[in-house]
Amino acid sequence: MKKLILQMQMSVDGFVGADGDHRWQLWEWGDDSAWDEQLKQDFNAIFTTIDTILLSRKMAQEGYLAHWGNAAKKYPKDPFYAFARRIVEAQKVVASDKLEASRWERTRVVSGDLPREVEALKQDAGGNIAVFGGAGFASALIGAGLVDEFQLFINPAVLGSGRRIFDQGGFGRLELLGSKAYASGMVVSRYAPAR
Repeated sequence: MKKLILQMQMSVDGFVGADGDHRWQLWEWGDDSAWDEQLKQDFNAIFTTIDTILLSRKMAQEGYLAHWGNAAKKYPKDPFYAFARRIVEAQKVVASDKLEASRWERTRVVSGDLPREVEALKQDAGGNIAVFGGAGFASALIGAGLVDEFQLFINPAVLGSGRRIFDQGGFGRLELLGSKAYASGMVVSRYAPAR
């Protein structure tokens, strides 16, 4: 059975989004990345296990798929962008009650009962499912108990306020699967719900 893996950049004080337009992430969607080489390599290694991407409607409409599709073409020989090619090749699923059809390659739209749709995705053969979306989408998946692994990319920043993903509850205890600090200041911690 596939695992649903929630990857999220987060501040040291647990926020995933800033109030206002503050740049706090070591790497956003652009070409400018402060990630060190080991972090880039490890991130690409994670993506070799992924064959499906679950996206929020907002993330899809804000340009996630177009951005990484362009990056896959623009940087074909740059090893950092190997995951961009994986994003293009992977099956994409956009969760939305507002969209009726997808305009993106290898992408379909699902609506209605999110837990039912996610459980159906998990039953498919193949690699794991990566989740990308904002705080609300992540919180809904957590609150429904659908996340099998958290990969939290802790940026060396303190925001003081903003959006969180654990406000709706979900899991009482998590089991640490691994944690690694990088030269750029990023710490990646992996957790699973304690069974």
